[in-house]
Amino acid sequence: MPSANAPAPKAGRIARLLCLPATLWITVLSLVPLLLVAGISFMSRDDIGTLTLPLTLESYSRLLGFGPFGFEPLYPQIFLRTAIIALATTALSLALALPLAFAIRSLPGRWRGVALTLVVVPLWTNLVVRTYAWQLLLGPDSWLAAASASLGWLQPGEGLYPSLGAVLLGMVADYLPFVTLPLYASVERLDWTLVEAAADLGAKGWRLFRHGILPQIWPGLAAGTTLTFIPSLGQFLVPDLLGGGKTLLLGNVLQQQFGTSGDWPFGSAIAVVSLLLVGIASALQRLRKRA
Repeated sequence: MPSANAPAPKAGRIARLLCLPATLWITVLSLVPLLLVAGISFMSRDDIGTLTLPLTLESYSRLLGFGPFGFEPLYPQIFLRTAIIALATTALSLALALPLAFAIRSLPGRWRGVALTLVVVPLWTNLVVRTYAWQLLLGPDSWLAAASASLGWLQPGEGLYPSLGAVLLGMVADYLPFVTLPLYASVERLDWTLVEAAADLGAKGWRLFRHGILPQIWPGLAAGTTLTFIPSLGQFLVPDLLGGGKTLLLGNVLQQQFGTSGDWPFGSAIAVVSLLLVGIASALQRLRKRA
């Protein structure tokens, strides 16, 4: 029997050598920039905005709402608003994707590919173009605005955007395919004999779904939730174009700090905290998956 200190097999050494370019690529282009961003978040700015020493926690305290004039809950409110909109986007996407996945599964085999293609078709267009299309559909001259005005929901001549509802609609439309595809993959492999067994044991309605269907489609639900919630936390384009600057989210603040404001330490602090939130969400997802 080979000892524990025996040299690694030749195949193992070759595999590690083949992984070396990818490891270097990830290290240089991902890890190093993240470390630079983390370092900049502790730096100060001089009178003209240039990065300088000393190292300080001012950016993080400002992010928590503690500024030179006392406590100001602006940024904590933005964090909370971003989390709520991300959760709402994820919940609405799941609520729409679940019946859609079952509807596609019920189609004849030759039509399933067509239906899945129609789900993916919006992704063939750039996100900016799709968002501008929503501006046309929700603008004051659109039939949706006219119908809403006739129902008394809007004043004549007003549009459905900029508004929070327009932001949610745009984000759900953008992320719906990312929920539908993994969910359909789980629905397609559904073992209906287990569902029938649960029904024979007296399960009906919600209990039938809870015990017979949900455990089987849970991998797809988990994947769709991850692919929707995490990107929603950093979304800035849709809130900027459909919110008209009225729906300020974390991604918009981050873009402003590295753009017009030029406050790199504060923008870096926002990026670090955002990455921590994403890491926590991913860790919770892994723990849930193992459980």
